[in-house]
Amino acid sequence: MSSTSTGIVVRPVRPAELEEVGHLVAEAFIVDGHTERGGRYESVIRDTADRAARAELLVAVDEETGAVLGSVTFAPPGSAYADLAVDDEGEFRMLAVSPGARGRGVGLLLVRAVLDRGRELGLSRIVMSTHKSMVFAHRIYDREGFVRTPDRDWSPVPGVELMTYARELTD
Repeated sequence: MSSTSTGIVVRPVRPAELEEVGHLVAEAFIVDGHTERGGRYESVIRDTADRAARAELLVAVDEETGAVLGSVTFAPPGSAYADLAVDDEGEFRMLAVSPGARGRGVGLLLVRAVLDRGRELGLSRIVMSTHKSMVFAHRIYDREGFVRTPDRDWSPVPGVELMTYARELTD
C-alpha cells in the first residue's frame, strides 16, 4: 500500500496477524488508560476478524523484521464501523501504535494511509472521533489538516465524551 524511507510499510492486515493486531490495539488502549481490561470495549477492539470483514483493517509493519507496529480501522461508506461518517465520508477508528514503536512516525503513516485510501475511493472527507486525553494523536490530526467539528461531538456510552475532527480531501 505505502512504504517510506522509515522502513515501515502500511498495508491491509493478513489473516495470520489478526490475533496479534487485536492484542496490540487492546494493550495500547489499556496502557494509555483509554479502556479498561475486561471491559466491553476491550472485546470490541480485540475482534479484528470482524473489523477486517466489515471495514478495512490496516497495519504498519517494520519492513526488516515483519513486526506489526500499529493498526487503524478504516470504515468506508456503508461500513458497520462508521459511527460518524455520512454520505461520501470515510471514517477511521481504533488508531493504535505499539508502545515500543512510538516516536517512529507509525501513527502519522497510518493516518496518511487512511487519507490516501479516502482519495482512492473518491471520498469528500475523512472524519474521526477522539477522546480529549489522546493528546499525542491530536498532534498528528492537527499536522495533517484535520479540523475540530464540535457540532458532531458525541457520547458512545454514558461518561465517555468524544471530540470529532474532519479532513477535507479536495486539496
